[in-house]
Order: sequence, then structure tokens, then C-alpha cells
Amino acid sequence: MQFEWPVTVYYEDTDAGGVVYHSNYLKYFERARTELLRSIGVSQQVLLEQNIGFVVRHMDIDFLKGARLDDHLTVLTTIAELKKASLTFCQEIVNPDGKTLCRTMVKVACIDNQRMRPTAIPQAIFMEFSGSDR
Repeated sequence: MQFEWPVTVYYEDTDAGGVVYHSNYLKYFERARTELLRSIGVSQQVLLEQNIGFVVRHMDIDFLKGARLDDHLTVLTTIAELKKASLTFCQEIVNPDGKTLCRTMVKVACIDNQRMRPTAIPQAIFMEFSGSDR
């Protein structure tokens, strides 16, 4: 399964030269992961009410080419690895020509928010992701 999420670069996303500031790529990746969950019917607000959270455990990121003001981009998201209490996403930001501007591998842990300890990914989410093509 590959999930696609559109991103438009706004003035607030850029530095003085009109190029996307590096930390904003992290926001684009985060939004795409959130929208992926929404696309399978998962509300992070409902998870929080159940004391379940997803936190970034590790991230490797390659900044390959800068995005600029008013660019229309797409965040591509796939699941590279699924474990009982964590999953690893492979994400890329591409331009309309399909050229990769930024790439990341993000390991996300599922935690019990009260105890701040790992917990199993909810069964419905695990089943949805384990049935996807990776």
C-alpha cells in the first residue's frame, strides 16, 4: 500500500531565499502519517482518549533537493516494517515530475501515554497495516 498526500509550499514554510526550511519537511512527513491513519478510519484523538500514542523513535533523513515557495508536492508513504509495538515508514517528498526531494525512514513506537512505555499497536490498526502490500 502506498499512501499519497499533497503538500503546497507556503511562504511560512520557507527561509529568506524562498527554499523550504529543513524542519518543515518533518511537518510534511508527520501530516502524511496522520492522514494515512485517518484514511483507515483511525482518529489520533480517540487513541489519546485510550491513552495510546505514536511517537517517533528514530529517523534517518536525506535532503536531496530543495523545494521552493508555491511548489506542489506529494508525500509518498509506505510501511517498510511492522512489529507488535512499532512500525517503520518509508516516506518521500516528490515534485510533479516524480523527482525525490527528501526521503526518510521513520520508526514509530506505540506507547501507553500514562506509563510512557511501549504497548501493542491496537489490533484493528495492526490488521489494516499487515494486510497491505509493502
